[in-house]
Amino acid sequence: MEIVIPDDVLVSLKLPKSEVERELKLELALILYSRGALSLGKAAKLAGLTKREFIEELARRRIPRHYTERELEEDLDFARG
Repeated sequence: MEIVIPDDVLVSLKLPKSEVERELKLELALILYSRGALSLGKAAKLAGLTKREFIEELARRRIPRHYTERELEEDLDFARG
């Protein structure tokens, strides 16, 4: 899939050209995660971050983390080794 963004919109972002794609992917991932459209893992992947980095970004922006019972079980299994 490709999303076309008009040049005048890209210019108005006032970001260095080298950062535009990364920033747009991060913003999209955050929005989709906050709406419940993407899981944490998929949102992190879209943003190009590890799950930990993505969680830290959520915290910085005060976006609530969706934490399901399944995720809790996975975390407990991981902690148990």
